[in-house]
Amino acid sequence: MNSTFPVTLSREYPPAPLVAVAAVVLDDAGHILMVERGRPPAKGLWGLPGGLLDLGEAVRNGVAREVWEETGAEIEIVELLDLFEPIERDAAGRILYHYVVIDFWAHFRGGTVAPADDAAAVTWVPIETLDALPMEEATQRMIRKAHARWRQTSERYASSHSSCPAPYGMPDP
Repeated sequence: MNSTFPVTLSREYPPAPLVAVAAVVLDDAGHILMVERGRPPAKGLWGLPGGLLDLGEAVRNGVAREVWEETGAEIEIVELLDLFEPIERDAAGRILYHYVVIDFWAHFRGGTVAPADDAAAVTWVPIETLDALPMEEATQRMIRKAHARWRQTSERYASSHSSCPAPYGMPDP
């Protein structure tokens, strides 16, 4: 039996960095699944669905679970994108928050998308309107990186398979 255990350490003033996972989830049209954070440290900002990795949980299982818990979306992970390490200090210089976030690019596979868990809102965002949402700069960098890879993959597939139907996640040529 492979049991996992939610991390119960305090998020504020943690005794060690907290490991989290997140995903840039793209649909067939290249829209990005975004969540409005309902709790600190990024309350009110738009971000990627994700959260803390459970003790004993594989990273890829954790990101799929977190995306589903926050949004109801089922995903297929494509690849590891990068790491994001937000560290926030209080007025006295003590570490208030410290996360190590492992970010992935994923395809939307299905599900009924709605806010849940700590997400105040959920929406699909076209890349052209990304700048209109308040978010951390690092989040926007991750999104643009994943979207560029999605676009390259889509273009490469379309040019090499112009007479075949596209697989899930790729636009028809």
